[in-house]
Amino acid sequence: MLMNAQERGTITHKGVVEIHKNNRRLPPSMHIQQGKRIIDYRKLYTLLEKIKANEKIPAKKEFFGNTPNVFVGKFGYPNINVGFLSVNEQSEQHDNPRVWAEQHYDIPKIVSLRSSLVNSNYNVFVKATSRFMDMSKEVSLAAKPVEMEIHLEKTPKVSFSFEQDITPYGPSVKLESAKITANPKIPQQVEKIVTDDLLANEAMNLLYQKGFDEHYLTKIFSMGNLGKESSQKIVPTRWSITATDDMIGKKIIDDIKDFPQSNYYAYFGGYLGNYYVIMLFPDAWSYELFEISVSSKKVWTDHEDVFGRKTYAEHTVGGYYAARLAILEQLKKVKKQATVLTLRFVTDDYYLPLGVWVVRQATRAAMQSQAIEFASKELMLQYAKMIAKKKFGLDIEFIIKQSKILSVIQTQKKLSAYN
Repeated sequence: MLMNAQERGTITHKGVVEIHKNNRRLPPSMHIQQGKRIIDYRKLYTLLEKIKANEKIPAKKEFFGNTPNVFVGKFGYPNINVGFLSVNEQSEQHDNPRVWAEQHYDIPKIVSLRSSLVNSNYNVFVKATSRFMDMSKEVSLAAKPVEMEIHLEKTPKVSFSFEQDITPYGPSVKLESAKITANPKIPQQVEKIVTDDLLANEAMNLLYQKGFDEHYLTKIFSMGNLGKESSQKIVPTRWSITATDDMIGKKIIDDIKDFPQSNYYAYFGGYLGNYYVIMLFPDAWSYELFEISVSSKKVWTDHEDVFGRKTYAEHTVGGYYAARLAILEQLKKVKKQATVLTLRFVTDDYYLPLGVWVVRQATRAAMQSQAIEFASKELMLQYAKMIAKKKFGLDIEFIIKQSKILSVIQTQKKLSAYN
């Protein structure tokens, strides 16, 4: 890749890319495995150069702007960094995954938006109280970006932080002082439920039932607004995302267990290079996810039976719970339960991790597609194999043979025939 001799990038060990001067020329191609994802740093640098050219990051230590969210780090727990994610303009686009998906934002557009968010951070104990903490809680409860005056210890420079499970953001700078300059818009329903003495999962699901989405609820939960007062504490954003998906998902699982069983249905769709084949089998609720990297052909999988999981889904991690939630939402909508086999195909078009929200929205896109009904399990599996071969050049016969839930279905069929 050709880069301006005065402006090149550095990748730090924490997944932070900085544009700065006098760095060595990078090789023409730089694909690096980060966890499960193949990161194309050449494309990333090209994006960052464009961001540098259209720089929206404030070039001074003090600025007025909108703060749509807070970011809670995990390093050093229980003494961790909390940051106001602020942008030096009036906009609601910088922290709205549903809108990004509905309007088909591509990776460059999302990176451009997120890279302009300055993470103005301070260090705090998870159960501590302070003026910064009070302001952070107000921001987390607000349904709209909060107008703030931010004073930083130093001038921010163009950089971009990304990890597999969280939505990326721009430069991180230590906060010197901050002030909220307009009343935060906190919904009355939220204020009432947050102040009630409810368990966190009870409050979470009440808010979800009232129409508040998982992105907003994650923000509320992360800043320790839910749960019994004695147990309230801030929770790292990464953990909050999965906890929110899990708590909402478990409640929906309880709801659908009384619904009739689905017929054989398959769905296909995706977003940002993530594609899903989702198959519903007429049986009690259970769920299995296979994630396949199309280029490396590596596979990760987790599953749960009718009794649920007892441990964290350590192979497919946050994506397991995000995809499960999107599937459960649709099952509840059509008032059905099913055994669900889900295949995720991650292509090279997804060259930069943007967070678990991508999984959730890609799965929603698939579940909102036209369902195809099949007369049998065999015909539906043949369809899945055809999609994998035709669209991704993959033979998934070995995945079908490894499936835990298909093995259970086959065993039940044999027992039924025997009886």
